Formats: sequence, structure tokens, C-alpha cells
Amino acid sequence: MVRPRFQPDRVSVTFAAILQETLDLTEEVDAVARPADAVVSDFFRARRDIPTAHRGPISVLLYALLRHHARLGWWLKRHGRPDTPRNRLLAWLMLGGGKTRDQVQALFSGAKFAPAPLTDQERALLIKLQGARVDHPTMPDDVRYECPDWAADGLHRRFGDAFASEMAAMLTPAPLDLRVNPIKADRAEMLSALRALGLPAELSPLSPYGIRVSERPALNRLPMLKTGEVEIQDEGSQMVAVVVDAKPGDRVVDFCAGAGGKTLAIAAQMKNKGHVIACDVLDGRLKRAAERFRRAGLHNIETRPLASETDRWVKRHKGGFDRVLVDAPCSGTGTWRRNPDARWRVLGPGLEALLPLQARILASAARLVKPGGRLVYATCSLLAEENEAQVAAFLAAHPAFRVVPLSEVAPEITSSAHPDYLALTPARHDTDGFFAAALQREAAAIETDAAPE
Repeated sequence: MVRPRFQPDRVSVTFAAILQETLDLTEEVDAVARPADAVVSDFFRARRDIPTAHRGPISVLLYALLRHHARLGWWLKRHGRPDTPRNRLLAWLMLGGGKTRDQVQALFSGAKFAPAPLTDQERALLIKLQGARVDHPTMPDDVRYECPDWAADGLHRRFGDAFASEMAAMLTPAPLDLRVNPIKADRAEMLSALRALGLPAELSPLSPYGIRVSERPALNRLPMLKTGEVEIQDEGSQMVAVVVDAKPGDRVVDFCAGAGGKTLAIAAQMKNKGHVIACDVLDGRLKRAAERFRRAGLHNIETRPLASETDRWVKRHKGGFDRVLVDAPCSGTGTWRRNPDARWRVLGPGLEALLPLQARILASAARLVKPGGRLVYATCSLLAEENEAQVAAFLAAHPAFRVVPLSEVAPEITSSAHPDYLALTPARHDTDGFFAAALQREAAAIETDAAPE
């Protein structure tokens, strides 16, 4: 059935209409194998008749459902109801949304723009949920903290007694972190400009380029984004570029550049001097990144698509770079605050496929580092298998490299979980979860080891 859409001349939208649009959006998120934020963007682009003032509440409601996925599913299973978007929404309104049974029934009226009336089974579910709260004493910890089975053992090993506090921090919405582009702007001036827009902005505690906004404004309110004066980038991600520590005049490779966020930070560190090569196996992402580079006023960046991690280009440029960053594809466990759907929908390779891929990428990229140069291995994962274990295996196989301690590359980090590596978590640092290891090739002959061709 085709539902009536909002009319352009409507001045306001009822909460019931917001519920129906949230249902439509949730069904789309469930139906397609794409990240939720991309689906949300396309959803609103295709429905321009939804008033701008109500897009925020729809997004907030969707992400509340995503952040409570396991707990809502637990309640539905407890009462014998299928885990559907509509049942999840009904359960959330009762358990976390502060609504009574009568209020929910009134909202699901079947009127224009409102959700269809409740069925007898749905009314029975509301009766069972009346007076309950989203958390329950008998819930297993992994359910209470929204931890999927595939990551649970690794996260328990990583955090031990701190598992509950770390996972609880992962359930909070992330702030908006901005990185000031020093090629175009001054951090103090950008801070003043954001405050002049009425935004609660502060200097980031770790990154020398960061500003944190403690609410999520509509991005069209931020003209400095369009001019390239600032970029959206989590402070943890900014700190990975700090660990790279590229200098003006260096030759640098961002081996898994993706959308180019860290490439931008590195090139700006270099003050537009030297040469940065952004590599990736996905040519489309590099082409989109190139537009970001132009907007930022950076002209020291070259994009280089690779056929694979062992592309012949790597062999031809062996030992030719001062800095090489491997921001490896990973499970993304550190980004769950921003991407709560990633807990339940693995859209890329699973962990078993990622681990050998990370090792191959690191070994191949290491060939590019010149004697005395630095190799930085980074992930946005919290799992030791993807982080410390990968570095230990690499060092055992590549004796020409040694660890550069964190105290040398980022002395401002005093509470990292590991003395040698950057290891940021939401609970400790209020950043996304990030890992980075700085590895220096000793000033001797380049190893003869070769990654598979």
C-alpha cells in the first residue's frame, strides 16, 4: 500500500507521523546491506517533503532503536513476539520512550500519516511491557551492553573487569569532532566562529587540531565545512595522523586511504610541502576523496588505485617513503558509538577473513618504508587479535623494524591501555576506539623479505 506523504504546505508534523516515517526508515535499514548512516542520507534525500525540523527526531528515534537492538530483541523473545521493526518500535516506546499503553495506542491510530492501528497481539504485548524498563536484572551482560556474539569473547579478554564500563560508554551517542585545516584556518578563529553560531564548542583535549561540539547540529549550519576550513573527524582518528608525524617535505603513503580523512590530516601537517600518495583498492572512493582534497586547498596529494595489497606498484617503489600509514580494514568495533548497526550487520569480511588480510597488507606496505622511516599500523578496532597480536606477528617476521614507544610519538596520551601503542577507548578518552603502532625501520639495508606477488 502506498502511504500518503507529507504535503509541502504542512506547518507541523505530529509525533505519530514521525513514528510512521521512522518505521519506513527502519525497514529500509533492515532491508539493504549498507551502513545505516548512508541509508538515512538517501532516505531523506528521496523524501524532501519531510519538514527539516522533523528529520532530527526521526534520526534520533532510529538510532535509539539501533542502540537498543539486543535488549529490545530480548524483550520480544521473552514475550514470544517476532523481532520486526514495528514490534521493536512498540517495545521502545513502552520501555525507553516514556509512553503509556494508552498513549501508544492513540499514536497508532491509522489516521493520515500515522501508523496502522494495533492488532490484538500488539495490544497484548503492550500490556506485558507496561511498567517495565529497557534493562532487566536477568539480562545477560552481553545483551545488556549490546555486545554481539562474534565479538564478545575478544572484548571480554581485552577489557576484563572493565568490560561493563567500556561497553556502557559505547552505548552513548558520540560528540561531533572537527579537525581544523591549518592550510585554510586557525583553530582559535574556528572555535570562535562555532560559538558565534550558538554551538557548545571546546578545544579537543588530545588533538592539536581538534574542536569538539557536544551536540549534533544540522551540518548545513556549518559553513566552514563547505569551505574546507574544517573536516568532520573523530579525535581518535586525528591522533592516528599525529602518530604518523609527517614533516614538510616528506614522502608519505596512506596505503588504505579510503575516503581520505587521515590523508587530509597528514597532508595538512606537511603544510602542503612534500608528497602524499593516497592508495586504495576501491578507485571510486579515491575519486570522491580527490574532491575533498581540492576543497581543503591541498595540492601535495596524489591518488593511486591499487589492484590489490601486493600491486606491482609497491615493489617498484620499495624503500622510497619516509612515512607509510596502514589504516587497515578491520571489524570497526571501536566505532560502535557512531555506527551501532555495525554490531549486528557485518557488511564486509568477517573477523576470520580480516585477520590474514591485515597481515598481508601490513607486510606488503612495509616494503615501501625507507631505512629510518616510520610504518604506522592502525585500526578502529578494540580487539587485540587485530591490534597488538598483528603487530607482534609482524615484528617477529620483520626484525628490521622496532617499536617507537608512545611516549615518543604522542606524549599527551598518558592513559593508553598499552605503554607502547596508541590505544584509545570511549570510556578512557571519549573518542572512538582506535589503535596505532609506530614501527621504525632501522637505518640498515632494506630487508629482502617479499610479500606475495
